[in-house]
Amino acid sequence: MALSKQKLQEQFSVRKIILPLLLGFGVIGYMLYTTYEPGQLQTLLKANLFWVAMAISVLLVRDFGYMYRIRYITDKVLSWKQSFNVIMLWEFASCALPSVVGGTTVVAYILFKEKIPLGKSIAQVMVTSMLDNLYFVLAVPLVLYFTKGNVLPEMIGLSESLRETLGIAFFVSYLLVALYAFTMFYALFINPQAVKRLFLRLGRLKPLSRWRESMFRHANELLISSKHLRSKNATYWLHAGVSTVFVWTARYIIIGFLIAAFTHLSLHDHLVIFSRNLIYKIVLFVSITPGAAGIAEIAFPAFFGAFLGSFTTIVVLLYRMLTHYLYLVMGAVIFPRWAARVFKNNDPAEEAASNIAPAPALSPKQLTL
Repeated sequence: MALSKQKLQEQFSVRKIILPLLLGFGVIGYMLYTTYEPGQLQTLLKANLFWVAMAISVLLVRDFGYMYRIRYITDKVLSWKQSFNVIMLWEFASCALPSVVGGTTVVAYILFKEKIPLGKSIAQVMVTSMLDNLYFVLAVPLVLYFTKGNVLPEMIGLSESLRETLGIAFFVSYLLVALYAFTMFYALFINPQAVKRLFLRLGRLKPLSRWRESMFRHANELLISSKHLRSKNATYWLHAGVSTVFVWTARYIIIGFLIAAFTHLSLHDHLVIFSRNLIYKIVLFVSITPGAAGIAEIAFPAFFGAFLGSFTTIVVLLYRMLTHYLYLVMGAVIFPRWAARVFKNNDPAEEAASNIAPAPALSPKQLTL
């Protein structure tokens, strides 16, 4: 789907903000109504300020890490201010669109409007997607090892068969992400021509004919991206890889810090929470609501309620305020000024070139919280 100023404005419209807010606050309001107990307000006021500060600090540092990564992946074409705008708009899109769509569908166009050639912007979005997937693929075995496999939540009333089903679903999801990540790596760096031929052949099959145009476009994008990325040196990949590990680790430890503000956690507890966060994101990934609104709030107690009891609802409210609602507001504030700047001298020829829009790419960023 080609993007334009009008279509981009639709993605960042007030309606896109209101729906996830209504869903999220509606679910949390009901949860508070059913789980509130006297004394919870006092517990909130007695929060450990060190861990609250740590959670906020990690959030700020994480966003700085995203800015750092996008600057280096775009060869420092973006200034720090431009990088901030791109990341905030990316986060907004991830929060305002269904998780199965995510923000990557509009990011290449945003980079294009920041005067990055479309071919390069496509490649840069693809490389972030690949790195994000590789982080997930590598992190899962590590957390399984350090937690001795204790990653599935102890949900009250959860039968053994349902627990096994959740484990199987996570394992299948892990294999799919791993397959996608290594297919991307193979396509970009080993044999892009072979993958292009595969896409073209699949697109000619009758059952897949409805996706033929998208598959043909994606095949061409792979070649463009491969040519651009193969020219990068080791320093480029070092910056991109280290910053990816940094931002995703920060993203996953925020929940542990918020929980620690209200109850004592051991190092092992932090590891268990970190590992369950990986499974939690898989659940959010299949959500059809904007930014997993409503689903994220409902699923949170199942994964982390064992550490907080009835106080879980307060923590999920704080967590979603920091990692979801905040970015809806930031995106709504930043987008009008950004759009006024990048569309100030709108070039019709440039807009026509943007019709080669990137196909969506699966990424853990689309599990955003």
